Amino acid sequence: MAILFAGVALLYLVLNEPVPKAVGGAEADELAKKMMLAVDKPAWDSTRYLHWTFKGIHSFLWDKDRNWARVTAGENQVFLRLDDVDGKAFQNKQPLSGDAANQAIQDAWGYWCNDSFWFNAVVKAFDPGTSRSIVKQEDGSDALLVTYNSGGVTPGDKYLWILDENYRPKAWKMWVKIIPTGGMEFSWENWTKLSTGAYISTLHKSNLLDLDISEIKGGMAWQDVGETTDPFEGILTEGKIQ
Repeated sequence: MAILFAGVALLYLVLNEPVPKAVGGAEADELAKKMMLAVDKPAWDSTRYLHWTFKGIHSFLWDKDRNWARVTAGENQVFLRLDDVDGKAFQNKQPLSGDAANQAIQDAWGYWCNDSFWFNAVVKAFDPGTSRSIVKQEDGSDALLVTYNSGGVTPGDKYLWILDENYRPKAWKMWVKIIPTGGMEFSWENWTKLSTGAYISTLHKSNLLDLDISEIKGGMAWQDVGETTDPFEGILTEGKIQ
């Protein structure tokens, strides 16, 4: 057991990176704007409906105008009102109530916070509570450090965006509460273009695991994301799945 703990400690010392020195200011904000333009944030902003599946286990449908999300995980499906973290929960299409419903809603909110961030964190560099700074890389290029001082599930997390020559992200390094090792790196690759023009990275690879995003669709109407009826109509009017 002592050998195991020693090995874990050694691995931590080898892999752990301190947060790099960074300089904030107008130049950092300009770099963030270039990064967001590289994935066509205006097209993202104009996209009303989005659908995606994270790691093959959580599926999401988001109506940005009404700010409702449908979160599907296993037998549970939650229609989540994102403005106040409330909604309606179902299991095998049967409504849940009481503690079971509350737990399903809170679980869905946790999935949403994590999985929607991985879906397109690029466009969140100017979210309320964020700050931006520049980190000079060994090759002389600039990387963008975004700090989330408030909001989300784990405020205080930091993400260092490593950009290509066109300012599109090719990787990020993370200093987050959920991961004890600082500076863990994931790629941002396999970019795909939505019908609305926005770009989404569909694969994030690290030395330990890969995170894939599939079944990506985006559009201005619910038909564009594969729905045959308004997915939220029954919930908003009658509180039941269509």
